[in-house]
Amino acid sequence: MKSRILALLGGTLLSASAMAGGYQVNLASQRQIGMGHTGTGIQTGTSSIFFNPGAMSYLQENGVTIGASALVSKIAYRALEPGTAEAEVDNPVKTPFQVYAVYGINDKLKAGIGVYTPFGSTVRWGDEWPGRFGLNELSLQAIFVQPTLSYQITDKLGVGAGLVLAFGSVNLQKTLPVQGQNGQEGKIELDGGANTAFGFNAGIFFKPSDKLSLGLNYRSEVKMELENGDVTFSNIPAAASGNFQPGTQFSASLPMPATLSFGVGFTPTERLTLAADISRVSWSAYERLQFDFTKPVAGNTSSVNERNYEDAFIYRIGAEYMVTDALALRGGAYLDKTPVQDGYLTPETPDADSRGLSVGLGYTISDNISLDASFLYINKKERTDLANKSNGIGGTFKSIAYIPGVGLNFSF
Repeated sequence: MKSRILALLGGTLLSASAMAGGYQVNLASQRQIGMGHTGTGIQTGTSSIFFNPGAMSYLQENGVTIGASALVSKIAYRALEPGTAEAEVDNPVKTPFQVYAVYGINDKLKAGIGVYTPFGSTVRWGDEWPGRFGLNELSLQAIFVQPTLSYQITDKLGVGAGLVLAFGSVNLQKTLPVQGQNGQEGKIELDGGANTAFGFNAGIFFKPSDKLSLGLNYRSEVKMELENGDVTFSNIPAAASGNFQPGTQFSASLPMPATLSFGVGFTPTERLTLAADISRVSWSAYERLQFDFTKPVAGNTSSVNERNYEDAFIYRIGAEYMVTDALALRGGAYLDKTPVQDGYLTPETPDADSRGLSVGLGYTISDNISLDASFLYINKKERTDLANKSNGIGGTFKSIAYIPGVGLNFSF
């Protein structure tokens, strides 16, 4: 029993870090969401802080952008044998956001700051489903703050870089395979905030002609360190209380992977912009994860769980067409390959290859104010996992998401 409980705890915490990766939130700009979230090889306005700091130096005006999305996700589960258990998450609507500001120090040097949410998720399976010993609920949030400088070396070449300061928190709740005196199953909750973590974002932007532009961007790995997180137990029988002691705390590392992106932009006419990006995400950072308890949990104070994620690619295309000087229409699509190998699917990360389709529009209200709106539909392939190498639950998972968003731009 002790080894089973510890394995369940390990799988839960390990999967929490995977939620930050397998559910990476690619919602950094309403304009770019409408274009399939392309942006490495084109000028994207103030959001170049995220997509390619090298392009920020080409901005002609100072600007501020505020935007947010409403992320509505659905995940369904079906047990391996037909006609048996099924379940569906009851997720709240999440609101990833972005704020960017850019100021021109001179014609060639620009300074900016961005605040955005590149990782985070909430999953609520409830207390009754078959996988409750793996997870009841998970909430993970990460906020990045990025001060940035960009310099235009020549009319055709710009470079830029920014320091990333990351803040995060995690809350995990799951059922334990024990029963209290009231007959209810035991529960464990892990709750903690991460120490401030650091990384960087750097980019090169090259525009060899009026019609063609190229970009290269690297966002480094950021490792979130959780220390002295609280572990709370409930409905623990007296006979098992020695294995679940009050006042227990935990520590863990939650790595968030690096991303290398290459992008191309092409403007065949003054009104049409085409873009394509390819990104390599270094998911292999999730080889394994160790976490430690300050007091023994099921007889042990630490555990190591294998993850064995693989590096994966994202392919994106997008377009923007200026119908009038004030109205822009946008569209895009992408394929996001899963890093999760067979045998490592869990309720926290029921991941599969993702297909995304997006539309958007932009409207200029005045010389200084414009609006962007976007809608993104994500459809993950149905995936069945028979093995159970990561303490997950065998079965078939299917995930989809609907994500509308809106942004406001102000230039001066």
